[in-house]
Amino acid sequence: MRADASNLVAAARMPRRIDGVDAARGLALIGMFIAHVAPAVEALPAAEFLALADERPRLLFALTAGIGLGFMSGGMRPISEERGELRRQIAVRAVILIALGMLIWSTLNPLVFIILDVYGVAFLVMLPLIFVSRHVTLGAGIALLAVTPAVASIGAHSEFVNAVRQTPLKFLADWAVGGAYPVIVWVSVMLIGLALARYDLTSARVIGVTALAGTAAASVFLPISRLLPAPEMVADMAWSVPLRASLETLGNVGVGVLTVAAMLTLTALARPAVRRVAGTLLSPITAMGSMPLSIYTIHLVIIGLAKHVEDGVVTDDSWPLLIALIVGSMVFAWLWRRYLGRGPLERLLRWASGRSRAPTDRLSSPDASPATDQPASLPRLNGDP
Repeated sequence: MRADASNLVAAARMPRRIDGVDAARGLALIGMFIAHVAPAVEALPAAEFLALADERPRLLFALTAGIGLGFMSGGMRPISEERGELRRQIAVRAVILIALGMLIWSTLNPLVFIILDVYGVAFLVMLPLIFVSRHVTLGAGIALLAVTPAVASIGAHSEFVNAVRQTPLKFLADWAVGGAYPVIVWVSVMLIGLALARYDLTSARVIGVTALAGTAAASVFLPISRLLPAPEMVADMAWSVPLRASLETLGNVGVGVLTVAAMLTLTALARPAVRRVAGTLLSPITAMGSMPLSIYTIHLVIIGLAKHVEDGVVTDDSWPLLIALIVGSMVFAWLWRRYLGRGPLERLLRWASGRSRAPTDRLSSPDASPATDQPASLPRLNGDP
């Protein structure tokens, strides 16, 4: 009886699904679509826009993954009981993600870097850090983010890492520092996201401070990084290469933090009329962000099957494919979430990890939640990172 009461209290304290975070995650998915299949262009403004999609979306994705872990573990009030069980569930999810990523790589071999296995490894690394205090988590995340991109840049060009890449353990080197998504960098970003989830992301003050911090980081670090030569312009591994890597990553994470704050403002803090319009316009993107594993995996399958030879080169770049991916994902996610709730692979992952069924993500009334009788403009119930 006491255990049941504790579980009810814990369930009541679980944070709600925040549409602004889902919208930011949906934007990250769209950004990755652009990075993966948009054809190269020569016009400078368009080329610069496409270059932005190469780095910032994946960092925004890592940031929202950290926020999701924070929500899953209790949000502002981390759970005090059954922490071992929660870690077990996260570990099971991590192993499944690693296996899924390697399965897609070995069978479809899409012409993009796959984040699923790195995502899983990062989850495993995060296990002992989930319940560290928010101040320590935030400080550690920022401190690590200042140095890990430089370490990854140096490590990726080291003789040791290059030697490991010639062995069957190549994937370990790529996971750690050598790949497109180094775990040491991802964990740093996820720590910042985890810390944000420990604050009240429905508070105007918290959102305002978050926006100011993101703006400051982007405004300071990105211009400074532009003063250093691009890596391709440097003959040797000069000191400027790792320094620029850290500065760019700090600035790009700042952009991600600002994006989350902007989406939170539009969906939670703006005037009711603005919230309604923003909620309607963003609803397909928010739906995508509520089922990132499903949308990301489906897009990998599609681009893996869409490979073709063009001018003697195997490619998957295509404007029609890009448009189809974005529009198709929005329509699929919106319809699935409206009528079925949690995404298909999210359901499967939740079942496989043994996580108990949480209240539905979808509110049946446009005006109030049947469980709480609170306005629907408040954040929705959350159960997954």
